[in-house]
Amino acid sequence: MKFSPISAASPLILASASPRRKRLLKQIGLPFRVMTSQVNENGIDAAPERLCRILAEHKACRLRSKAKKSWVLGADTLVVVDENVLGKPADEEQAECMLRMLSAREHRVITGFCILNPSGAVSRSESVITTVRIKELSDEEIRAYIATREPYGKAGGYAIQGIGSFMVEAISGSYTNVVGLPLCALIKALVSAGALKNFPILP
Repeated sequence: MKFSPISAASPLILASASPRRKRLLKQIGLPFRVMTSQVNENGIDAAPERLCRILAEHKACRLRSKAKKSWVLGADTLVVVDENVLGKPADEEQAECMLRMLSAREHRVITGFCILNPSGAVSRSESVITTVRIKELSDEEIRAYIATREPYGKAGGYAIQGIGSFMVEAISGSYTNVVGLPLCALIKALVSAGALKNFPILP
């Protein structure tokens, strides 16, 4: 079955309120509109790579009835040290703990995304992994970074696209994946699924 592609008249539905994901989609000129989708991220026993795909699918499927005949994108990003999943720090103590765990070592940033076609069926479900190396952080650097309040609301307690870029020594893989959405893999998946005829979209 063929469906109408994403266009200004029929934008992609982003099942996320993340300002970083919205900024990335605007950056590449992909027509979209936001519908927030809340899911319970607790109680799912799965390896991180599979877990982020499950959460992305849950977010997308929550909007199945509201999205009507639109393509839907759900996404979820996890920061993983060894097999420890780091969420968003709720306070200074949690932020400090996370930054100390990340200091002078590599970690993985995994983003899972799920694309629903206009019938509500899962068209694509993928996860993308980027390896990030953080420099050795001094006590003073950790305290000063937390004082900026940037760590709050960020998985792993830092933002590579913000002040937190000072601590990133190297990355291997997609940069935009670390921000919150692997754009190269996403566009490939949308074209493959038939959600886009070609890209970039001409005005």
